[in-house]
Amino acid sequence: MEELHKPVLLSEVLEVLSPRLGETYLDLTAGYGGHASKVLDLTRNYKGSILIDRDSFAVEFLKGKYLGEPIEIVNDDFYNSVSKIIECGKTFDIVLADFGVSSPQLDRHERGFSFRADGPLDMRMDKTQDLTADRIVNHYPEGKLVDIFVRYGEERPGNARRLAREIVHARPFKTTLELADFIKAKSRYSKIHPATKVFQAIRIEVNDELGLIERTLPLIPKVLKPGGRVAIITFHSLEDRLVKNFFKEASSFGEESELEIINKDPIVAGEIELVNNPRARSAKLRAAKRPLNYK
Repeated sequence: MEELHKPVLLSEVLEVLSPRLGETYLDLTAGYGGHASKVLDLTRNYKGSILIDRDSFAVEFLKGKYLGEPIEIVNDDFYNSVSKIIECGKTFDIVLADFGVSSPQLDRHERGFSFRADGPLDMRMDKTQDLTADRIVNHYPEGKLVDIFVRYGEERPGNARRLAREIVHARPFKTTLELADFIKAKSRYSKIHPATKVFQAIRIEVNDELGLIERTLPLIPKVLKPGGRVAIITFHSLEDRLVKNFFKEASSFGEESELEIINKDPIVAGEIELVNNPRARSAKLRAAKRPLNYK
């Protein structure tokens, strides 16, 4: 089946997770199966694995990809899914989470994620939820826009206030390109598109991305078998900071630690991958394992 999304840091993920024949696998953000297909090629354990994604388009693709295989595919966010898995008492040898936005989400203008193509102000990973980018851009009060631009877009406060004020005065906006062009016209020249940080902030707010990560991280050790490994890929400093701090805390209790850190420093893409897949340039991989003697 056609590969819709190039998995980032694939060889590095396989190295830190070291999948072995028969091991069980939990993918919290399976997307279009880029990482999953390679892991499952090595474990060959479909019945003992679960693939999760909150995007119904990705889930339908996965069901077609693994048609006939006894693998569980779940359409839900990873926090809800992990909570239910813990209730069932299931544990896994391998857990993977890739917190990036997939290429199909970015490339399909009708999803409204990209500022480079015209589409509706949507940005929902879960199409059943009510909150959209349109609601944020056209109805949030100015102060709340400033807050998310600073907190989630890491915009400078002065620039965030100026952009929020301009957007409020000029709204309503109907499409992504209309908003992106407006931000560009109101901004000074920069190496990256001036709308990059604003779109990131809106997307994170729409999908509660950081909130889901923050709530899910403490649950991950509970779904790992002794000796089980977890790998997490992040794409901006806010995500990476959450993962780094959690791993540090979870591994800081000596023999009573829930996790042992596999790589102290984050793993990043090499030159060859950056040429073939520019979207990997901001990716960082961190990994840890459940101690064999943890009770």
